[in-house]
Amino acid sequence: MENIMKYHLRSLFLIAFMGSASVLAQTLPKVDIYKSPTCGCCGKWIEHMQKSGFIVEIHEVNNIPASRKKLGMPDQFGSCHTSRIGDYVVEGHVPATDIQRLLKEKPKALGLAVPSMPPGSPGMDIPNSPPYDTLLVQSDGTTRVFAKH
Repeated sequence: MENIMKYHLRSLFLIAFMGSASVLAQTLPKVDIYKSPTCGCCGKWIEHMQKSGFIVEIHEVNNIPASRKKLGMPDQFGSCHTSRIGDYVVEGHVPATDIQRLLKEKPKALGLAVPSMPPGSPGMDIPNSPPYDTLLVQSDGTTRVFAKH
């Protein structure tokens, strides 16, 4: 009898866990990422996003600056990949937690950027890295620090 109870409890736990993972995936918008076909660190950022519950659609392009411009992100915030997530543009190696916060708070903004490719950002994992900032980019190109890492 005790084994049957344990089995049922495990089954209920698995059903609850799988249901909550499914709800999480349904509530997060798809990530359209525009990246070079040869960039390895972009692949690591994609893995970071997928592990955080995002569904990622990859668009391999040969001209990242053109994709960035098409999405409206100013060049001075450029990195190795640009993404569209819901109504926002996300430039570079932005942590998934920052994107989740952006989607929850819904500020009026163009999106987020982690300019360049700072060591320690997702996909650029290097131990004992210097701090970096995630910027909230407004439509007019002005910014403020959204998160410090």
